[in-house]
Amino acid sequence: MLDGRVKTLHPKVHGGILGRRDLPEHVATMRQHGIPDIDLVCVNLYPFRETVARPHTLDDAIENIDIGGPAMVRSSAKNYRFVAVVTDPADYPKLIAEMQGNSGALTDVTRFGLAKKAFSHTAEYDSAISNYLTALDDAGGKAAFGERLNLNFVRAQTCRYGENPHQAGAFYVEAQAPAGTIATARQLQGKELSYNNINDTDAAYECVGEFDAARTAACVIVKHANPCGVAEGPDLVTAYRRALACDSTSAFGGIVALNRTLDAEAARAITEIFTEVIIAPDATEEAIAIVGAKKNLRLLLAGGLPDPRAAGLTAKTVAGGLLVQNRDNAVVDAMTLKTVTKRAPTEAELRDLRFAFRIAKHVKSNTIIYAKDLATVGIGAGQMSRLDAARIAARKAEDAAKELGL
Repeated sequence: MLDGRVKTLHPKVHGGILGRRDLPEHVATMRQHGIPDIDLVCVNLYPFRETVARPHTLDDAIENIDIGGPAMVRSSAKNYRFVAVVTDPADYPKLIAEMQGNSGALTDVTRFGLAKKAFSHTAEYDSAISNYLTALDDAGGKAAFGERLNLNFVRAQTCRYGENPHQAGAFYVEAQAPAGTIATARQLQGKELSYNNINDTDAAYECVGEFDAARTAACVIVKHANPCGVAEGPDLVTAYRRALACDSTSAFGGIVALNRTLDAEAARAITEIFTEVIIAPDATEEAIAIVGAKKNLRLLLAGGLPDPRAAGLTAKTVAGGLLVQNRDNAVVDAMTLKTVTKRAPTEAELRDLRFAFRIAKHVKSNTIIYAKDLATVGIGAGQMSRLDAARIAARKAEDAAKELGL
């Protein structure tokens, strides 16, 4: 009735779902009113998120808010001891297999797991509706930041500890995490990633994503979330060796991020020193075997590169709250650069300036980047004074020159 708005909101549906089979009074009431037991509920909710992700009207959005579906899901999940609720079609094959091997039934453990997943599913669904509606003003315009911000993440890993040994830590990922990120990367080998490994690897891979793999090979080496060496090159091994030359001391025990498929020559060079993590879009079988000789070295394949132009939000916790801003998706290639000095830079200098800009975006302020021939020669990061950052970068450049005998 009511154009399909009222279909499942009926006592014979919800009674069959919510009735407890272990309570005689529930059983008697159900029989008195002709309410049959419902043992399995499979629900696909109206596609609200898909609707608002494409051009639409407010009426389109409202009509795609499911009412009866979430009610059945929550009812089933509440009565999980007797009812199984399925909200993810990807679960169908394993549930069918369990039922075939268990006389058509599902175990208590399975039903409880399905209930937890169901409540999480409706929570995410309602969060999307709340985020959408509270961002609309009375005139139908959409604010950049709504009155409410509901976030939903799934735990991917419990870490041995957090940033420091006395802190607990875990890694949570978005339900629809984008490809080519630390959240979706596949670990082929090595020890479990630590909290700091994940943080540093994310920093390294986001930075190397600034370099178009079709244009050049590039390597970023990160230590404590800051690049300590970055370089372009005709191939990965050249880019790696040039990045390493910037600060080989800090690179020891660091994270190496590459923008192309890891090959054997680059793998041999990287494994010459102690490295915590290598992350790349892909790797050759020979490279995988070379890295495999270092049992503790973690190798991650991301299946692609981060998109530096992608929209999104970044967040930082503060005491009692959350600071949120648009993701920094500015890229130097899209900027019009204006010379403000008496002498204009040469083409080679301008090329190096663009290179350094890509890196400075990913180094904690205050920061100074010295670059020459598409490689960093000194990085001063995270200083209270730009002068100190410049001094540190200059000293790093001097140390690197001495080590190379220049």
